[in-house]
Amino acid sequence: MAITAILDLQLRADSLETAHKVIHATLTDTRAFPGCLDVTVLVDSDDPAHVVLYEKWESIEHDRAYRAWRASAEGASELGSILAAPPRLSLFTVAEGV
Repeated sequence: MAITAILDLQLRADSLETAHKVIHATLTDTRAFPGCLDVTVLVDSDDPAHVVLYEKWESIEHDRAYRAWRASAEGASELGSILAAPPRLSLFTVAEGV
């Protein structure tokens, strides 16, 4: 079953000039990861330091494999260098018949 992951990011104000480059570089690997169907980047209209990544994965197992890879030395990115707070991750499935 497909899963939607929403990663809520609060960027450091002093990183805004380079943040989009860092996010783009990070998402190049994310989009190439097995099971990734799509990633959309949303920027808050009132707060450019508030960014949401809307990710679609083939399954929860694919998402878990990706998160484990990102937590490893091999999968580490520079994303942490631009964050003002820890990211918040929420996982969703479609509520059929609602």
